[in-house]
Amino acid sequence: MLSVDYNPKTTKFRKQHRGRMTGLSSRGTNICFGKYAIKSLESHWITAKQIEAGRKVMARYIKHNGKLWIRIFPDKPITSRSTEVRMGSGKGSIKYWVSVVKTNKIIYEFNVLSGTLAQKIFKNVVCKLPIKTKLIISE
Repeated sequence: MLSVDYNPKTTKFRKQHRGRMTGLSSRGTNICFGKYAIKSLESHWITAKQIEAGRKVMARYIKHNGKLWIRIFPDKPITSRSTEVRMGSGKGSIKYWVSVVKTNKIIYEFNVLSGTLAQKIFKNVVCKLPIKTKLIISE
């Protein structure tokens, strides 16, 4: 199985400010595609590697019996400078990409046949994410 490349193809600017993560998410808070969803309960940066790790775990359990939607995309570049570098001489190079996830944002949606399998998937995906989450079921 090929891994998905989560870097944006193009960006208007190469580097961004850090920004703020206060407040609740206003978009992406409702289930749109699947029956089950994983929703964030706190704000955090989620890296592309963490998103991919969660996707792999879900794909392993879902296989061909369901469908998976990833509702976040890492479009924010995070820069850093190497250690023991003197002050000045500009901002560092891009090290990795993150997605800014605020409270109440849906991260993943999926369809599976049984609720017990959904609970099992949720329990394993939560281990890969750095934030508190909860499982949402659509009516």
